[in-house]
This record gives sequence, C-alpha cells and structure tokens, in this order.
Amino acid sequence: MSEPVDGAIRIAMWSGPRNISTAMMRSFENRSDTAVIDEPFYAAYLAKTGLDHPLRDEVLADQPKDWCDVVPGLLGPVPKGREIFYQKHMTHHMLADFGRDWISRMRNAFLIRAPEAVLASYTEKRAEVTLADIGFVQQRELFETECDRLGHAPPVIESTDVLENPRGTLSALCKMLGIAFSEKMLAWPAGRRDSDGVWAPVWYGSVERSTGFSPPRDNEPNSLRDDLKFIAAAARPHYERLASFKLQAI
Repeated sequence: MSEPVDGAIRIAMWSGPRNISTAMMRSFENRSDTAVIDEPFYAAYLAKTGLDHPLRDEVLADQPKDWCDVVPGLLGPVPKGREIFYQKHMTHHMLADFGRDWISRMRNAFLIRAPEAVLASYTEKRAEVTLADIGFVQQRELFETECDRLGHAPPVIESTDVLENPRGTLSALCKMLGIAFSEKMLAWPAGRRDSDGVWAPVWYGSVERSTGFSPPRDNEPNSLRDDLKFIAAAARPHYERLASFKLQAI
C-alpha cells in the first residue's frame, strides 16, 4: 500500500507511554504547515481490553470505539488543510486484531525511552502495570515490520537526545522524514490545546506548563520495585534493538 495521493505527508510517531510523546506533538503542532492528532486508537483499545484507565468513560465517549472507524480519519483529508499530518500513536494501543495495512501509507518514526525510566514515571500515575502496558514488545513488532517493508530502518529517536539537543535531533528526524526542519518546533506557548485528548487533565500537567524541551532528568531511577525490575528486564532487549538504530543529531 503506497502513501495517499493527495500530496499530504502523514507522519505516524510510535511511542510507548510516559515518554516525551506529547511534547513532540506540541513541537510539530507549532509548525504552520502541520496538523496533529492525539492517540486516536485509545478508545478502541479501552473498549476491546476493558481496562480501567483514568477518565475511561470520557475517552470512550470522545473517540470511535472500533478501530475500523479510526482509520478513515487518519487517511482522509488533513485537518485545516495542512500539508503535514502528525499522528501521535501509542504502540500498546495496536492490539493484535487491529488492522495494520494503513500503516504502510504513513511515514513512520519511533520514539524510545529506557524502560526503567518509563516504569518509574508510569507508576506515579497508575500503580498497576504489565509489560504489555508499556508497549516495548509492540513497538519492536511495528519497527521490524517497517524495516521489512522499507528494506532499511525507519527513523528512531531517543527522548534524552531530543531533550539534550532538540535542534540537532529534530533536524535529523525531519531529514529522514523528508520534510524541512522549522525553528518553530523548538518552542511553543504554554497551556492546553484543543487537539489534546480528553485524558489530558490526568497525564499532561507537565507539558501544559512547558514552553519547549527541558533538559533531561536522570534517565535511570535509583531503584524500582522488584516486580518492575522484572518488567524492565523483559522490555530492555526490545528497547536496545531500536536504540541501535537511533539517529545522531546533525
């Protein structure tokens, strides 16, 4: 399946939770040529799994609950007639029986973060967590499929690299995606956006206060619970596979 023929560039950014995925969405949304969408499969994921997430009822009421009803919006006209459609996707939302043919019509990129840091952050918001909840296995699957389709690795960026060198890392990403880098990607107004998911009040406090990419915190927590150490160990090979292809800043 090839890219749509309408001339628009559709970028699917694949991340797990508790990364800088919303800050990346802010960065792209601040471009004058780009529209964004926030985790469009979240309601379908919750409806299928029955999981109890914060603001579950609000999410189910706000988005399509069938994955089949999500895809047309991702491939259809770009909101506001913009040239670029940046789609923030969570890898764990792509359940095994959700169709994936549409993904080949995107320019796919992968945002990674060390599993120890992801787990430390995730459990501040939701105490119970499984390997499936943090999306590393699913991210690896999506990455390998895209490698096979392209014949080479798609762009991979590390969250700490973005925070340490936003201009250089985003310039490298834009080059790989075939778009021009914009200085507007480096800073944005604080506050909530109409494009934010209805779950923003629970998860987006830090990014709502942000006006750009902040220097990274310590990426390795001092300690994790024993059960979290087990999950981190299971996730790490998948993280390291993608990390071996991460872009270098330019």
